[in-house]
Amino acid sequence: MPKVDCPECQGTGWKPVESGGVRRVLRCDCRQEERAERLLDLARIPKRYEHCAFENYHIRKDEETGQANPSLRAAKLKAEGFVQEYPVDFGLLFVGSTGVGKTHLAVAVVRELILRKGIECLFYDFRDLLKKIQDSYNAISQSTEYRVVQPLLEVEVLLLDEMASVNPSDWVKETLSHIINSRYNQKRVTLITTTLPFGEIPSRSSRRGEKGGRDEVRMPSGEAVPDVEKTLNQFGVTLRSRLYEMCRLIEIQSTDFRKDIKQAGYRSHNE
Repeated sequence: MPKVDCPECQGTGWKPVESGGVRRVLRCDCRQEERAERLLDLARIPKRYEHCAFENYHIRKDEETGQANPSLRAAKLKAEGFVQEYPVDFGLLFVGSTGVGKTHLAVAVVRELILRKGIECLFYDFRDLLKKIQDSYNAISQSTEYRVVQPLLEVEVLLLDEMASVNPSDWVKETLSHIINSRYNQKRVTLITTTLPFGEIPSRSSRRGEKGGRDEVRMPSGEAVPDVEKTLNQFGVTLRSRLYEMCRLIEIQSTDFRKDIKQAGYRSHNE
C-alpha cells in the first residue's frame, strides 16, 4: 500500500513524470519504503539488535599495535561485500568468542538486504527455535508441527543466531537437519552466528599425498575451515558437511565489546 500522505503520489502509489515532452507515471518510491518497513517487522529482529547497522559497527583498536583491529575490519568488509553481491548461492557463518559483534554484523546484513534490496528475511535465536520445536512436538506421532518450521524452510534469507552446543535430542537434531538440508537443496541463503571453539587449522604444507600430512578442508570461498567438528558433530556429520559447503566462514577475533566498552560507559562520574 502507498503512503496516504506521500507528496509525490498523493497516496495513489504512482507519481507523474515528464520526459521529452511525454507525460507518464512511475511506481512511487513510497511503496518500496512501506514494503521495507513491513519486511523489517516480519523479520522478527529483537529490539536489542534492531539498531545494528554497518555504520555503527565499532571497529576497536588492537591493544598491542594501536591500529584498527584487522579481524573486525575484515569481517565488516566481507559482510558488506556479501550484501553488494547478493543474490548469491551461499550464506555466512560468523564465528568468534562472546562480544565480538557476530550478531551485530549478521543483523546489519539482514537490514541492508531488506532496506536496499527488498529481500524477505527472518531472524531466529537458536535457543528460542529449539524451545518452539519442543513445545510443538507431538509425542504420539513423534513429529513437529509443520507450521513451526515452514517459515524457516521458505524464507529467502534465514538468520540463526547463537547456534551452539546444547546436547540436542534426536528429534531436535532431525528437525534441524531437515531445516538445513531443505535450505541447502533449494539453495536458500542461511546466516549463522556461533561461539564454536577453534582448533588447529590445517597448514598449507599439509596437502593430500604428502607424508605425514592431512587433507586440507576448505570452504567454497577457498578459506581454510577451522576445526569445529567436535561441536558440530553432535548435529550429525551430514549437517556439518552441509554447513561447510553452504556458508562462507567469517572468523572474528577481538576482545569482548560488552565488557570493554559498554561497562566503561556505565561507570559513574565519581568512579
